[in-house]
This record gives sequence, C-alpha cells and structure tokens, in this order.
Amino acid sequence: LILLGLIVAYHCCEVQLYVHDIGAEDWRIAMTTDRIALIALELAVAAIHPYPVGLQAYFQKTTTRTTLSETELEIMLALPMFLRLYLLGRAMMLHSRLFTDTASRSIGALNKIHFNTRFVGKTLMTTYPGTVLMIFSVSLWIVAAWGLHVCERHHNYRDLSSNYMEALWMVSVTFLSIGYGDVVPHTYCGRSICLLTGIMGAGCTVLVVAVVA
Repeated sequence: LILLGLIVAYHCCEVQLYVHDIGAEDWRIAMTTDRIALIALELAVAAIHPYPVGLQAYFQKTTTRTTLSETELEIMLALPMFLRLYLLGRAMMLHSRLFTDTASRSIGALNKIHFNTRFVGKTLMTTYPGTVLMIFSVSLWIVAAWGLHVCERHHNYRDLSSNYMEALWMVSVTFLSIGYGDVVPHTYCGRSICLLTGIMGAGCTVLVVAVVA
C-alpha cells in the first residue's frame, strides 16, 4: 500500500509540473488516455505480490509439503513482481545529471529531446558500458536464480531446490554459455528460465564484443 501511495504521489507531482509547464489551469488536460493507461499499468504491477505459500503451515509448526499447484501459483505471482525493478530505472533517471542539470534540459528542449528513462539508459550505456552490463548481468543472475530455485522446489531432486547457491551457479554457467552439466533443471519452468538466461547471456556477450571492439 505504501508503494502504491508513492506511485500515485509521483504522478500527481508529474501532472502538476506538466500543467505548470504548458500554462494550463485545469489538471484534467494532462490526464490523457496514454497517461491514465500508464498509471493503471504501474499500479497493477506494484500491486502484484506472491501468495504466502506455506505460511499457515509455518505458524502451525507442521511439515506440510508444498504442492505443485501452490508452487505454480507462487511462480505466476512472484516472477511478475520483479517488474517493479522499473522503479530503479526511474530513480536513475531522476538522479541523473542530464535530468537535474538546467542547461542540459534547456538544450534538450530546444532539440525536442525527451529526458526519459530510455534516453538516460542509452546515455549511461554509451558512457559507462562496462558498469551497466555488469549491473544488468548480476541483477539477471539473482532474479533468474531465485525463479529457478522456486521452480525446482517441488521436484524430488534436491540439487536446485534445497540450495539457492546451486541455482545461482546454474544460472551463471548458462548465462556465460559454459554449461558444465553438473547441475541441470528438471522442470519445464526451470528449463524455460535457463533458456531465457542463455538468450540474454548471448545478447550481453554481443554487447561486450561491440564495446571492446
């Protein structure tokens, strides 16, 4: 609820600034269909929260095993929760020198450049490519390893389900296209995550080669 309130407060300030910039008197002028859809989408993403699987069993001090349906429900609710990471991009944009510097914003306004998250991200990728790729890679490893760990939780094999570090190792070697084969996923959910991780790893490798070259 706190996050939802902060998102609403942010958009209220954004609408007020937009109304002030265009010299309008009614704030409803700024509430276009695209803006309303964007706000609704952000609120929907921020409202997603994983179902507390096994919480009742924990308080009852029982050893009830999580069923497959509960695990699938947790995956469907928990993985979209990571869409909230877009807030990091917004924070990066708001604290960027390009966004806070008056001269940069004036030059951008004259050239009709919109200082949004995409523009700031491209600028940082051009200026600090190694740092951006490292942060992206580590973040992807952490998120993918957690998803792989949850996907394999209900499986009989305990290599990935019982140890998060094993899942992190699996994601790392898949991302780097090494593939030792000592740890493998046993569920379709885990295999899908490893497949996406390998694709993202190949893309990051191409970016590294382009930066070095």
